[in-house]
Amino acid sequence: MMRPSIGSTLPLAFVLVVFLGLIPLGCADEIQQQPPNIILIYADDLGYGDLSSYGASLIDTPHFDRVAQEGMRFTDAHSPSAVCTPSRYATLTGRYAWRTWLKNWVIFERMPLLVETDRLTLPKLLKEQGYKTGIVGKWHLGWGNEVPPNFNEELAPGPLEIGFDYFYGVPFSHNSSLKLQNYVHNRRIVGLGEDEDIYDTAVHERIARRLEDTAIDLSEKAVEFIHTHKDDPFFLFYPTTNIHFPITPNERFSGQSQAGPYGDFVVEFDWAVGEILNALDALNLADNTLLIVTSDNGARENPDVMGGSTHDPNAPLRGTKRQIWEGGHRVPMVVRWPGTVRAGSVSDETISHTDILPTLAAYFDVPLPNDAAEDGFNILPALLEEEYESPLREATVHHSVNGMFALRSGDWKLIEGDTDGDYRAGTPSTAIQARQDYPKRDSITGDFMPFYYDIMDFDPENPVYRLYNLKEDQKETTDLAAEHPDKVAELVRLLNLYRDSGRSAPIN
Repeated sequence: MMRPSIGSTLPLAFVLVVFLGLIPLGCADEIQQQPPNIILIYADDLGYGDLSSYGASLIDTPHFDRVAQEGMRFTDAHSPSAVCTPSRYATLTGRYAWRTWLKNWVIFERMPLLVETDRLTLPKLLKEQGYKTGIVGKWHLGWGNEVPPNFNEELAPGPLEIGFDYFYGVPFSHNSSLKLQNYVHNRRIVGLGEDEDIYDTAVHERIARRLEDTAIDLSEKAVEFIHTHKDDPFFLFYPTTNIHFPITPNERFSGQSQAGPYGDFVVEFDWAVGEILNALDALNLADNTLLIVTSDNGARENPDVMGGSTHDPNAPLRGTKRQIWEGGHRVPMVVRWPGTVRAGSVSDETISHTDILPTLAAYFDVPLPNDAAEDGFNILPALLEEEYESPLREATVHHSVNGMFALRSGDWKLIEGDTDGDYRAGTPSTAIQARQDYPKRDSITGDFMPFYYDIMDFDPENPVYRLYNLKEDQKETTDLAAEHPDKVAELVRLLNLYRDSGRSAPIN
Protein backbone atom coordinates (compact mmCIF):
# COMPACT_ATOMS: atom_id res chain seq x y z
CA MET A 1 0.00 0.00 0.00
CA MET A 2 1.31 3.45 -0.88
CA ARG A 3 1.56 5.80 2.12
CA PRO A 4 1.88 9.56 2.36
CA SER A 5 5.40 10.85 2.89
CA ILE A 6 6.25 12.49 6.22
CA GLY A 7 7.71 15.56 4.52
CA SER A 8 10.77 15.58 6.81
CA THR A 9 14.48 15.52 5.99
CA LEU A 10 15.18 13.32 9.01
CA PRO A 11 15.35 9.55 8.57
CA LEU A 12 11.85 8.10 8.62
CA ALA A 13 12.61 5.52 11.32
CA PHE A 14 14.00 8.23 13.63
CA VAL A 15 10.93 10.45 13.10
CA LEU A 16 8.58 7.60 13.91
CA VAL A 17 10.46 6.59 17.06
CA VAL A 18 10.48 10.14 18.42
CA PHE A 19 6.87 10.81 17.45
CA LEU A 20 5.50 7.58 18.87
CA GLY A 21 7.42 8.12 22.07
CA LEU A 22 5.45 11.29 22.72
CA ILE A 23 1.98 9.69 22.68
CA PRO A 24 0.30 6.74 24.35
CA LEU A 25 0.80 3.46 22.55
CA GLY A 26 -2.92 2.94 21.93
CA CYS A 27 -3.23 6.33 20.25
CA ALA A 28 -0.23 5.69 18.00
CA ASP A 29 -1.98 2.80 16.29
CA GLU A 30 -5.10 4.93 15.79
CA ILE A 31 -3.12 7.81 14.25
CA GLN A 32 -1.19 5.52 11.93
CA GLN A 33 -4.38 3.88 10.69
CA GLN A 34 -6.47 7.03 10.22
CA PRO A 35 -6.91 7.51 6.49
CA PRO A 36 -7.14 11.02 5.03
CA ASN A 37 -10.47 12.77 4.75
CA ILE A 38 -11.29 13.41 1.10
CA ILE A 39 -13.14 16.42 -0.31
CA LEU A 40 -13.86 16.92 -4.00
CA ILE A 41 -15.20 20.38 -4.88
CA TYR A 42 -16.64 20.21 -8.39
CA ALA A 43 -17.49 23.58 -9.90
CA ASP A 44 -20.09 23.97 -12.63
CA ASP A 45 -18.92 25.68 -15.85
CA LEU A 46 -15.79 27.17 -14.27
CA GLY A 47 -13.34 28.01 -17.05
CA TYR A 48 -9.58 27.50 -17.30
CA GLY A 49 -9.06 31.27 -17.24
CA ASP A 50 -11.52 32.16 -14.46
CA LEU A 51 -9.03 31.99 -11.57
CA SER A 52 -6.17 34.29 -10.68
CA SER A 53 -3.81 31.33 -10.23
CA TYR A 54 -4.60 30.40 -13.85
CA GLY A 55 -4.07 33.90 -15.21
CA ALA A 56 -7.31 35.82 -14.55
CA SER A 57 -6.56 39.51 -13.98
CA LEU A 58 -10.08 40.86 -13.38
CA ILE A 59 -11.19 38.25 -10.82
CA ASP A 60 -9.40 37.61 -7.53
CA THR A 61 -9.75 34.07 -6.16
CA PRO A 62 -7.58 33.91 -3.01
CA HIS A 63 -9.09 30.73 -1.55
CA PHE A 64 -8.70 28.65 -4.70
CA ASP A 65 -5.22 30.13 -5.10
CA ARG A 66 -4.38 29.11 -1.54
CA VAL A 67 -5.15 25.49 -2.43
CA ALA A 68 -2.86 25.83 -5.45
CA GLN A 69 -0.08 27.36 -3.34
CA GLU A 70 -0.35 24.63 -0.70
CA GLY A 71 -0.65 21.79 -3.21
CA MET A 72 -0.30 20.91 -6.88
CA ARG A 73 -1.74 22.84 -9.81
CA PHE A 74 -2.43 20.88 -13.00
CA THR A 75 -2.09 22.63 -16.35
CA ASP A 76 -3.45 19.79 -18.51
CA ALA A 77 -6.40 18.34 -16.57
CA HIS A 78 -9.57 17.43 -18.46
CA SER A 79 -13.20 16.92 -17.65
CA PRO A 80 -14.45 13.72 -19.32
CA SER A 81 -16.97 15.72 -21.37
CA ALA A 82 -17.61 19.29 -22.45
CA VAL A 83 -20.97 19.25 -20.60
CA CYS A 84 -21.98 18.42 -17.06
CA THR A 85 -23.98 15.17 -16.75
CA PRO A 86 -21.46 12.96 -18.58
CA SER A 87 -18.55 14.52 -16.69
CA ARG A 88 -20.22 13.79 -13.35
CA TYR A 89 -20.99 10.21 -14.32
CA ALA A 90 -17.40 9.62 -15.44
CA THR A 91 -15.88 11.25 -12.37
CA LEU A 92 -17.88 9.03 -10.00
CA THR A 93 -17.34 5.82 -12.00
CA GLY A 94 -14.03 6.18 -13.83
CA ARG A 95 -15.89 5.33 -17.06
CA TYR A 96 -16.80 7.57 -19.98
CA ALA A 97 -20.52 8.35 -20.02
CA TRP A 98 -20.86 7.80 -23.79
CA ARG A 99 -20.59 4.08 -22.95
CA THR A 100 -24.02 4.34 -21.28
CA TRP A 101 -27.38 4.85 -23.00
CA LEU A 102 -26.83 8.63 -22.94
CA LYS A 103 -24.85 9.20 -26.14
CA ASN A 104 -24.82 13.00 -26.19
CA TRP A 105 -26.09 16.10 -24.38
CA VAL A 106 -27.22 15.82 -20.71
CA ILE A 107 -29.91 14.34 -18.45
CA PHE A 108 -33.22 16.17 -18.50
CA GLU A 109 -35.88 16.13 -15.81
CA ARG A 110 -37.93 13.30 -17.27
CA MET A 111 -34.97 10.92 -17.40
CA PRO A 112 -33.99 8.12 -14.98
CA LEU A 113 -30.80 7.61 -12.99
CA LEU A 114 -27.82 7.29 -15.32
CA VAL A 115 -25.40 5.62 -12.87
CA GLU A 116 -25.81 1.85 -12.67
CA THR A 117 -26.53 0.86 -9.07
CA ASP A 118 -24.44 -2.32 -9.37
CA ARG A 119 -21.36 -0.43 -10.60
CA LEU A 120 -18.37 0.38 -8.38
CA THR A 121 -18.34 4.11 -7.72
CA LEU A 122 -16.06 6.48 -5.87
CA PRO A 123 -18.32 6.64 -2.78
CA LYS A 124 -18.73 2.84 -2.76
CA LEU A 125 -14.97 2.39 -2.88
CA LEU A 126 -14.51 4.74 0.06
CA LYS A 127 -17.38 3.27 2.08
CA GLU A 128 -15.56 -0.06 1.85
CA GLN A 129 -12.56 1.69 3.46
CA GLY A 130 -14.70 2.87 6.38
CA TYR A 131 -15.58 6.35 5.14
CA LYS A 132 -18.76 8.31 5.79
CA THR A 133 -19.81 9.54 2.36
CA GLY A 134 -21.85 12.60 1.52
CA ILE A 135 -22.80 14.75 -1.44
CA VAL A 136 -23.88 18.36 -1.04
CA GLY A 137 -24.79 20.33 -4.16
CA LYS A 138 -25.82 19.70 -7.74
CA TRP A 139 -26.84 16.15 -8.70
CA HIS A 140 -28.01 16.18 -12.34
CA LEU A 141 -27.59 12.43 -12.89
CA GLY A 142 -31.25 11.48 -13.04
CA TRP A 143 -33.68 9.92 -10.56
CA GLY A 144 -35.49 6.59 -10.30
CA ASN A 145 -36.00 3.86 -12.87
CA GLU A 146 -39.03 5.20 -14.71
CA VAL A 147 -39.70 7.78 -17.40
CA PRO A 148 -40.65 10.20 -15.98
CA PRO A 149 -39.84 9.90 -12.27
CA ASN A 150 -42.52 10.90 -9.77
CA PHE A 151 -41.12 13.84 -7.82
CA ASN A 152 -44.00 13.75 -5.34
CA GLU A 153 -42.79 10.45 -3.95
CA GLU A 154 -39.54 9.06 -2.61
CA LEU A 155 -36.81 9.58 -5.20
CA ALA A 156 -34.94 6.33 -5.65
CA PRO A 157 -32.62 5.12 -6.91
CA GLY A 158 -30.48 8.21 -6.59
CA PRO A 159 -27.32 9.30 -4.72
CA LEU A 160 -27.90 6.95 -1.76
CA GLU A 161 -28.16 3.92 -4.03
CA ILE A 162 -24.76 4.54 -5.66
CA GLY A 163 -22.80 4.77 -2.41
CA PHE A 164 -23.54 8.04 -0.63
CA ASP A 165 -24.78 8.00 2.98
CA TYR A 166 -26.18 11.53 2.72
CA PHE A 167 -27.44 13.91 0.07
CA TYR A 168 -28.57 17.50 0.30
CA GLY A 169 -28.72 19.54 -2.82
CA VAL A 170 -30.20 20.57 -6.12
CA PRO A 171 -31.89 17.76 -8.08
CA PHE A 172 -30.76 18.99 -11.47
CA SER A 173 -29.04 22.18 -12.58
CA HIS A 174 -29.09 25.82 -11.47
CA ASN A 175 -31.42 26.56 -14.40
CA SER A 176 -33.96 23.81 -13.63
CA SER A 177 -37.59 24.33 -14.50
CA LEU A 178 -39.43 26.36 -11.86
CA LYS A 179 -41.15 23.32 -10.35
CA LEU A 180 -37.77 21.77 -9.55
CA GLN A 181 -35.86 24.82 -8.38
CA ASN A 182 -35.75 23.34 -4.90
CA TYR A 183 -33.67 21.16 -2.61
CA VAL A 184 -33.70 17.43 -2.05
CA HIS A 185 -32.66 15.84 1.23
CA ASN A 186 -31.72 12.20 0.73
CA ARG A 187 -34.81 10.96 -1.18
CA ARG A 188 -37.43 13.69 -0.64
CA ILE A 189 -37.96 17.21 -1.93
CA VAL A 190 -37.45 19.55 1.01
CA GLY A 191 -40.70 21.13 2.20
CA LEU A 192 -43.01 18.98 0.07
CA GLY A 193 -45.83 17.50 2.13
CA GLU A 194 -46.95 13.90 1.58
CA ASP A 195 -50.25 14.96 0.02
CA GLU A 196 -48.87 17.92 -1.94
CA ASP A 197 -48.19 18.09 -5.68
CA ILE A 198 -44.90 19.60 -6.87
CA TYR A 199 -46.65 20.51 -10.12
CA ASP A 200 -49.03 22.80 -8.23
CA THR A 201 -47.79 26.35 -8.80
CA ALA A 202 -48.51 27.47 -5.24
CA VAL A 203 -46.63 24.47 -3.84
CA HIS A 204 -43.46 24.76 -5.89
CA GLU A 205 -43.33 28.53 -5.38
CA ARG A 206 -43.59 28.06 -1.60
CA ILE A 207 -40.73 25.56 -1.37
CA ALA A 208 -38.49 26.94 -4.12
CA ARG A 209 -34.91 27.81 -3.28
CA ARG A 210 -33.74 31.39 -3.81
CA LEU A 211 -31.18 31.19 -6.60
CA GLU A 212 -29.09 34.01 -5.13
CA ASP A 213 -28.87 32.17 -1.78
CA THR A 214 -28.01 28.74 -3.19
CA ALA A 215 -24.24 28.92 -2.75
CA ILE A 216 -24.67 30.10 0.84
CA ASP A 217 -27.22 27.39 1.66
CA LEU A 218 -25.10 24.61 0.16
CA SER A 219 -21.90 25.81 1.82
CA GLU A 220 -23.64 25.71 5.20
CA LYS A 221 -24.69 22.10 4.56
CA ALA A 222 -21.19 21.14 3.38
CA VAL A 223 -19.60 22.63 6.49
CA GLU A 224 -22.25 20.92 8.63
CA PHE A 225 -21.31 17.57 7.08
CA ILE A 226 -17.65 18.15 7.93
CA HIS A 227 -18.50 19.03 11.55
CA THR A 228 -20.80 16.02 11.88
CA HIS A 229 -18.11 13.60 10.73
CA LYS A 230 -15.00 15.29 12.07
CA ASP A 231 -14.14 12.21 14.13
CA ASP A 232 -14.57 9.75 11.24
CA PRO A 233 -12.80 9.50 7.92
CA PHE A 234 -15.21 11.16 5.51
CA PHE A 235 -15.64 11.74 1.79
CA LEU A 236 -17.48 14.91 0.82
CA PHE A 237 -18.42 15.48 -2.81
CA TYR A 238 -19.36 19.15 -3.15
CA PRO A 239 -20.58 19.86 -6.71
CA THR A 240 -21.47 23.55 -6.60
CA THR A 241 -24.13 25.30 -8.65
CA ASN A 242 -21.69 28.15 -9.36
CA ILE A 243 -21.08 29.29 -11.97
CA HIS A 244 -23.80 27.79 -14.16
CA PHE A 245 -26.32 30.23 -15.60
CA PRO A 246 -28.46 32.01 -14.61
CA ILE A 247 -25.75 34.21 -13.16
CA THR A 248 -27.10 34.95 -9.67
CA PRO A 249 -24.41 36.06 -7.22
CA ASN A 250 -25.70 37.00 -3.80
CA GLU A 251 -25.75 40.73 -3.17
CA ARG A 252 -22.88 40.39 -0.71
CA PHE A 253 -20.61 39.60 -3.71
CA SER A 254 -21.88 42.38 -5.94
CA GLY A 255 -19.00 44.38 -7.38
CA GLN A 256 -16.37 42.06 -5.89
CA SER A 257 -14.73 41.54 -9.30
CA GLN A 258 -13.94 43.63 -12.35
CA ALA A 259 -15.75 41.20 -14.65
CA GLY A 260 -19.36 42.10 -13.96
CA PRO A 261 -21.95 39.71 -12.47
CA TYR A 262 -20.13 36.77 -14.06
CA GLY A 263 -16.93 37.61 -12.22
CA ASP A 264 -18.88 38.16 -8.99
CA PHE A 265 -20.36 34.68 -9.37
CA VAL A 266 -16.82 33.26 -9.64
CA VAL A 267 -15.88 35.20 -6.50
CA GLU A 268 -18.87 33.61 -4.75
CA PHE A 269 -17.58 30.18 -5.79
CA ASP A 270 -14.17 31.08 -4.37
CA TRP A 271 -15.86 32.13 -1.13
CA ALA A 272 -17.46 28.66 -0.96
CA VAL A 273 -14.00 27.10 -1.30
CA GLY A 274 -12.92 29.34 1.55
CA GLU A 275 -15.76 28.11 3.74
CA ILE A 276 -14.46 24.56 3.36
CA LEU A 277 -10.89 25.65 4.11
CA ASN A 278 -12.03 27.55 7.20
CA ALA A 279 -13.94 24.54 8.51
CA LEU A 280 -10.91 22.27 8.07
CA ASP A 281 -8.66 24.79 9.83
CA ALA A 282 -11.10 25.29 12.71
CA LEU A 283 -11.36 21.55 13.32
CA ASN A 284 -7.62 20.88 12.83
CA LEU A 285 -8.41 18.57 9.92
CA ALA A 286 -6.46 20.28 7.15
CA ASP A 287 -3.28 18.26 7.60
CA ASN A 288 -5.15 15.00 7.18
CA THR A 289 -7.43 15.96 4.30
CA LEU A 290 -7.00 15.40 0.58
CA LEU A 291 -8.73 18.33 -1.14
CA ILE A 292 -9.38 18.47 -4.88
CA VAL A 293 -10.94 21.50 -6.58
CA THR A 294 -11.81 21.35 -10.27
CA SER A 295 -14.62 21.96 -12.80
CA ASP A 296 -17.04 19.77 -14.74
CA ASN A 297 -16.26 21.43 -18.09
CA GLY A 298 -15.15 24.72 -19.60
CA ALA A 299 -16.95 28.01 -19.19
CA ARG A 300 -20.01 29.05 -21.14
CA GLU A 301 -19.26 32.17 -23.12
CA ASN A 302 -21.83 34.87 -22.43
CA PRO A 303 -20.49 38.42 -22.85
CA ASP A 304 -23.83 39.98 -21.87
CA VAL A 305 -23.70 38.72 -18.27
CA MET A 306 -20.03 39.62 -18.03
CA GLY A 307 -20.89 43.32 -18.06
CA GLY A 308 -18.91 43.95 -21.21
CA SER A 309 -15.60 43.24 -19.47
CA THR A 310 -12.59 41.90 -21.33
CA HIS A 311 -12.38 38.80 -19.13
CA ASP A 312 -11.99 35.61 -21.18
CA PRO A 313 -13.20 32.69 -19.01
CA ASN A 314 -11.37 30.03 -21.06
CA ALA A 315 -8.15 31.92 -21.79
CA PRO A 316 -5.75 31.08 -23.31
CA LEU A 317 -7.64 28.19 -24.91
CA ARG A 318 -9.87 28.02 -27.97
CA GLY A 319 -13.56 27.27 -27.58
CA THR A 320 -16.12 27.09 -24.79
CA LYS A 321 -18.32 24.69 -22.88
CA ARG A 322 -20.05 22.14 -25.14
CA GLN A 323 -17.31 22.28 -27.78
CA ILE A 324 -14.58 19.83 -28.74
CA TRP A 325 -11.88 22.52 -28.58
CA GLU A 326 -9.66 22.62 -25.49
CA GLY A 327 -11.76 25.36 -23.92
CA GLY A 328 -14.63 22.89 -23.67
CA HIS A 329 -12.87 20.33 -21.50
CA ARG A 330 -9.44 21.47 -20.28
CA VAL A 331 -10.20 22.67 -16.78
CA PRO A 332 -8.49 24.09 -13.70
CA MET A 333 -7.59 21.47 -11.11
CA VAL A 334 -5.65 21.80 -7.85
CA VAL A 335 -4.88 19.11 -5.29
CA ARG A 336 -3.84 19.79 -1.69
CA TRP A 337 -2.65 16.82 0.36
CA PRO A 338 -0.27 17.91 3.15
CA GLY A 339 2.70 15.59 3.61
CA THR A 340 1.99 13.84 0.32
CA VAL A 341 1.66 16.45 -2.42
CA ARG A 342 4.40 19.09 -2.44
CA ALA A 343 3.22 22.63 -1.81
CA GLY A 344 3.59 24.98 -4.74
CA SER A 345 4.12 22.19 -7.26
CA VAL A 346 2.87 22.24 -10.85
CA SER A 347 2.19 19.25 -13.09
CA ASP A 348 1.90 19.30 -16.88
CA GLU A 349 0.78 15.66 -16.96
CA THR A 350 -2.33 15.03 -19.06
CA ILE A 351 -4.99 13.68 -16.70
CA SER A 352 -8.75 13.14 -16.62
CA HIS A 353 -11.32 13.17 -13.83
CA THR A 354 -11.82 9.47 -14.59
CA ASP A 355 -8.43 8.99 -12.90
CA ILE A 356 -9.62 9.95 -9.41
CA LEU A 357 -11.24 6.60 -8.59
CA PRO A 358 -8.35 4.34 -9.70
CA THR A 359 -5.83 6.65 -8.05
CA LEU A 360 -7.56 6.31 -4.68
CA ALA A 361 -7.93 2.57 -5.25
CA ALA A 362 -4.16 2.39 -5.76
CA TYR A 363 -3.54 4.43 -2.62
CA PHE A 364 -5.65 2.03 -0.58
CA ASP A 365 -4.16 -0.97 -2.40
CA VAL A 366 -7.61 -2.08 -3.60
CA PRO A 367 -7.54 -4.16 -6.81
CA LEU A 368 -10.19 -2.96 -9.22
CA PRO A 369 -12.39 -5.50 -11.02
CA ASN A 370 -12.25 -5.38 -14.80
CA ASP A 371 -15.79 -3.98 -14.98
CA ALA A 372 -14.86 -0.88 -12.98
CA ALA A 373 -13.05 2.38 -13.88
CA GLU A 374 -12.58 1.21 -17.45
CA ASP A 375 -11.27 4.63 -18.49
CA GLY A 376 -9.29 5.65 -15.41
CA PHE A 377 -5.53 5.60 -14.76
CA ASN A 378 -3.56 5.75 -11.53
CA ILE A 379 -1.94 9.19 -11.35
CA LEU A 380 -0.30 8.77 -7.94
CA PRO A 381 3.18 8.96 -9.52
CA ALA A 382 2.38 12.48 -10.76
CA LEU A 383 0.94 13.56 -7.41
CA LEU A 384 3.91 12.14 -5.51
CA GLU A 385 6.40 13.47 -8.12
CA GLU A 386 7.97 10.06 -8.41
CA GLU A 387 10.08 9.06 -11.37
CA TYR A 388 7.78 7.58 -13.98
CA GLU A 389 7.48 7.18 -17.71
CA SER A 390 5.29 9.95 -19.08
CA PRO A 391 2.57 10.04 -20.23
CA LEU A 392 0.73 8.08 -17.56
CA ARG A 393 -2.28 7.81 -19.85
CA GLU A 394 -1.84 6.14 -23.23
CA ALA A 395 -4.47 8.53 -24.57
CA THR A 396 -7.49 10.53 -23.41
CA VAL A 397 -10.89 10.69 -25.09
CA HIS A 398 -12.76 13.99 -25.29
CA HIS A 399 -16.47 14.32 -26.10
CA SER A 400 -18.62 17.30 -27.07
CA VAL A 401 -22.28 18.09 -26.48
CA ASN A 402 -23.41 16.75 -29.86
CA GLY A 403 -21.43 13.52 -29.55
CA MET A 404 -18.26 14.45 -31.42
CA PHE A 405 -15.08 12.63 -30.37
CA ALA A 406 -11.47 13.72 -30.05
CA LEU A 407 -8.44 11.74 -28.92
CA ARG A 408 -5.42 13.21 -27.16
CA SER A 409 -2.15 11.26 -27.24
CA GLY A 410 0.99 13.03 -26.10
CA ASP A 411 1.23 16.34 -27.94
CA TRP A 412 -1.26 15.25 -30.60
CA LYS A 413 -5.00 15.79 -30.69
CA LEU A 414 -7.21 14.12 -33.30
CA ILE A 415 -10.73 15.49 -33.84
CA GLU A 416 -13.27 13.28 -35.57
CA GLY A 417 -15.48 15.79 -37.40
CA ASP A 418 -15.30 19.15 -39.15
CA THR A 419 -17.25 21.40 -36.75
CA ASP A 420 -16.70 22.67 -33.20
CA GLY A 421 -18.90 19.89 -31.76
CA ASP A 422 -21.54 22.32 -30.49
CA TYR A 423 -25.25 21.95 -31.19
CA ARG A 424 -26.89 23.83 -34.04
CA ALA A 425 -28.64 27.04 -33.03
CA GLY A 426 -32.15 26.37 -31.79
CA THR A 427 -31.89 22.57 -31.75
CA PRO A 428 -31.87 21.83 -27.98
CA SER A 429 -35.42 22.99 -27.35
CA THR A 430 -36.65 21.19 -30.47
CA ALA A 431 -34.83 18.02 -29.47
CA ILE A 432 -36.21 18.09 -25.94
CA GLN A 433 -39.78 18.53 -27.13
CA ALA A 434 -39.39 15.59 -29.51
CA ARG A 435 -37.88 13.30 -26.88
CA GLN A 436 -40.27 13.60 -23.93
CA ASP A 437 -40.69 9.82 -23.48
CA TYR A 438 -37.05 8.85 -23.91
CA PRO A 439 -34.98 6.83 -23.19
CA LYS A 440 -36.91 3.74 -24.27
CA ARG A 441 -36.43 0.26 -22.83
CA ASP A 442 -35.51 -2.73 -24.94
CA SER A 443 -38.60 -4.96 -25.01
CA ILE A 444 -36.50 -8.10 -24.51
CA THR A 445 -33.72 -7.13 -22.10
CA GLY A 446 -35.51 -4.29 -20.29
CA ASP A 447 -32.36 -2.18 -20.54
CA PHE A 448 -32.51 1.42 -21.69
CA MET A 449 -31.62 1.66 -25.37
CA PRO A 450 -28.96 4.03 -26.75
CA PHE A 451 -30.32 7.54 -26.95
CA TYR A 452 -29.21 10.49 -29.08
CA TYR A 453 -30.74 13.92 -29.08
CA ASP A 454 -31.34 15.14 -32.62
CA ILE A 455 -28.50 17.65 -32.52
CA MET A 456 -25.66 15.99 -34.43
CA ASP A 457 -24.38 18.12 -37.30
CA PHE A 458 -21.66 15.77 -38.54
CA ASP A 459 -21.70 12.35 -40.15
CA PRO A 460 -20.10 9.80 -37.78
CA GLU A 461 -20.15 7.21 -40.58
CA ASN A 462 -18.06 9.39 -42.91
CA PRO A 463 -15.96 11.53 -40.59
CA VAL A 464 -13.49 14.21 -41.50
CA TYR A 465 -10.38 14.13 -39.33
CA ARG A 466 -8.37 17.07 -38.06
CA LEU A 467 -5.02 16.90 -36.29
CA TYR A 468 -3.33 19.42 -34.01
CA ASN A 469 -0.02 19.54 -32.17
CA LEU A 470 -0.94 21.13 -28.85
CA LYS A 471 2.67 21.64 -27.78
CA GLU A 472 3.27 23.96 -30.71
CA ASP A 473 -0.31 25.13 -31.29
CA GLN A 474 -2.29 25.41 -28.05
CA LYS A 475 -4.95 27.52 -29.79
CA GLU A 476 -5.66 24.71 -32.29
CA THR A 477 -5.33 26.95 -35.32
CA THR A 478 -3.37 24.77 -37.76
CA ASP A 479 -4.78 21.46 -38.98
CA LEU A 480 -1.88 19.08 -39.69
CA ALA A 481 -3.91 16.06 -40.85
CA ALA A 482 -2.76 16.33 -44.46
CA GLU A 483 0.89 16.54 -43.40
CA HIS A 484 0.77 13.58 -41.02
CA PRO A 485 -1.54 10.91 -42.47
CA ASP A 486 0.27 8.15 -40.56
CA LYS A 487 -0.38 9.87 -37.23
CA VAL A 488 -4.03 10.34 -38.18
CA ALA A 489 -4.37 6.65 -39.04
CA GLU A 490 -2.64 5.64 -35.79
CA LEU A 491 -4.95 7.74 -33.62
CA VAL A 492 -8.07 6.70 -35.53
CA ARG A 493 -7.21 3.05 -34.88
CA LEU A 494 -6.69 3.77 -31.18
CA LEU A 495 -9.94 5.73 -30.87
CA ASN A 496 -11.86 2.92 -32.55
CA LEU A 497 -10.20 0.38 -30.27
CA TYR A 498 -11.25 2.34 -27.19
CA ARG A 499 -14.83 2.61 -28.41
CA ASP A 500 -15.14 -1.00 -29.51
CA SER A 501 -13.35 -2.71 -26.61
CA GLY A 502 -15.35 -1.04 -23.83
CA ARG A 503 -12.30 0.40 -22.09
CA SER A 504 -9.23 2.59 -22.57
CA ALA A 505 -7.38 1.66 -19.38
CA PRO A 506 -5.36 -1.58 -19.37
CA ILE A 507 -6.96 -4.65 -17.82
CA ASN A 508 -5.67 -5.25 -14.30
